[in-house]
Amino acid sequence: MATVTGITATTAAARGITRRHAISTLSVATLAVAFGHRADAAEAWPTKPVRIIVPFAPGGGADGSARVLAEVLAPQLGQPVIVENKPGAGSAIGVMAALQSRDGHTLLMGSNSMVINPSLNPKLTYDVARDFDAIGMVSQQPLVLVVPAESKAKTVADLVAQAKAQPGKLSAGNSGTGTLAHLTAELFAQETGTSLVSVPYKGESALMPDLISGLVSMGFLNLPSVIVHIRSGRLRALAVSSAQPVAELANVPTLRSLKLQSLEVEGWATLVAPKGSIPAEGLARLEKLLAGALQSETVKKRFEALSLETFIRGREATAQYLKAEGGRWGQVVKSRGIQVEN
Repeated sequence: MATVTGITATTAAARGITRRHAISTLSVATLAVAFGHRADAAEAWPTKPVRIIVPFAPGGGADGSARVLAEVLAPQLGQPVIVENKPGAGSAIGVMAALQSRDGHTLLMGSNSMVINPSLNPKLTYDVARDFDAIGMVSQQPLVLVVPAESKAKTVADLVAQAKAQPGKLSAGNSGTGTLAHLTAELFAQETGTSLVSVPYKGESALMPDLISGLVSMGFLNLPSVIVHIRSGRLRALAVSSAQPVAELANVPTLRSLKLQSLEVEGWATLVAPKGSIPAEGLARLEKLLAGALQSETVKKRFEALSLETFIRGREATAQYLKAEGGRWGQVVKSRGIQVEN
């Protein structure tokens, strides 16, 4: 599914870029004021439309981030920016599609799965540090540890006590084997000395009915997916995985504050390009434009409408962060003996 962000506000408005429609689509005139004048025609890069591959179906943090940025960057680059969704295989299909593109105008909106998958599947031979040029981090969102409203667990301590009293009885639902939600639950079990049954689903939407009904005991879910169910009382939030409390759940403690520092986890999105496909001046230009966009109040508000926070890091720091994240989750995969079916 491809969407072209043109140079008028009407195209973005017709598309309905945010799921909540909480922030109205900006006009290009506003964007030009916020981020500078349109690129001079003499700029060497880009020379044609730029494509951002999102390795997931429409919706979600990476997709939402890409669509906001595509609209913002198009007038600055002087070219349309196309958002193309290529979901499947836990994001591997989209990642490989981006990697195999050598047209010099293809970017990837990567996420945690990009650095996790190679440790799960030996058939995936790409290496993020070797095969991609980092441009910058984009957005982040915490996971929320939730239980059904009817659960007897009112706190994380209650949940741990239940799990220890009934080893192997409590189930942790997730959006698929090897996903961030799954690995976070595995890390939780490891750090708390409990035994949980992993129950994978084909996405969070498929998991939600069983979690709400109580067929599944608990789950670590993305904030945007669960906030409406927490507010309605169908789910109970026990903790958030971010370093600091989140505004939407101000009274919910962080796992870090509960002495579970290793459970500080963020779902994130990052912008990268196939290694060597974009000239150095193009990468530098993208880095600068991306940082400028993420620092603007306009983009911050649009991200907030998606329950996302801007996550600003330059190229070098992003490359180091991605390498560290790959090592971190690779250790969890190894220590917990996690495998995926090929």
